[in-house]
Amino acid sequence: MALVVICGQPCSGKSTAAGCLVEALGESEFKPTVRIIDETSFHLGRNQSYANMPAEKNLRGVLRSEVDRSLAKDSIIIVDSLNSIKGYRYELWCLARAAGIRYCVVYCDVEESHSKEWNEARKANGEEYYEEKIFEDLVRRFERPDRRNRWDSPLFELWPARDTVQKSSLAIVDAVMYLTRKVDSKMRDVKVLQPTIATQTSRFSEANSLYEMDRATQEVINSIVEAQSQALGGPVSVVSLGQGLPTLDLSRLVGLPELRRLRRTFIKLTGQTSLSGAPPPSDADSAKRMFVDYLNRELGTA
Repeated sequence: MALVVICGQPCSGKSTAAGCLVEALGESEFKPTVRIIDETSFHLGRNQSYANMPAEKNLRGVLRSEVDRSLAKDSIIIVDSLNSIKGYRYELWCLARAAGIRYCVVYCDVEESHSKEWNEARKANGEEYYEEKIFEDLVRRFERPDRRNRWDSPLFELWPARDTVQKSSLAIVDAVMYLTRKVDSKMRDVKVLQPTIATQTSRFSEANSLYEMDRATQEVINSIVEAQSQALGGPVSVVSLGQGLPTLDLSRLVGLPELRRLRRTFIKLTGQTSLSGAPPPSDADSAKRMFVDYLNRELGTA
């Protein structure tokens, strides 16, 4: 249904905003299924996750993978993290586009002095806080969202230091309307991202399909060559490939170069068909069955 990216500096009220958004969505007319994905979902501490670049990169990878697995047409996923790098927000936008769902960014705009003050307050209260060195590094590297960018639009802005963030806050109300509004031909302010060839996974490029297709067709070629060699150069009328598989009808001796050419053509044709039609076979028996049918047609008309 939708992907919501919460964005802001450390200790800027992002989790509060995410909680208010969940509460507001629960009270809306549609009452969609909502899930928050954040560091605590994986029992990862703030300082542990941002201690160094490898740890931060691992955190982004974990969050991105969980988002990718969780996106669905009937639920709203909220990513409650710093999401401070525009390249990372672009990656999340691409996931939403590939899933064909709505996307938006909720930005908590807070001055560095207020964020630092709130971080110190968390430390004084015994709550989880950012160490000073990590805090300053994250603030320095923060990249503000820009509504002119596709991956930062639509952008709903909150100012937690100026206005108390509540479920009735204007940005929260606007975000709820955007996420739950019914889309029709007259709606121009609600955009459902559409997957493109660049974001769709090419079914034929899957390693399993390629492997099974290559292995199965080669096994058929080997069986034909072996049957013809056992016939000592004589004609082989029927080649059996195993139980449950069709037989190959040969009216003449077929050389290995011709068999290899037919195999290459078959794999190429199957790949082209999979881009617009049914996916290629993912198991060996199905691949063999298709290849034998293709050989019977080609060799029967040769």
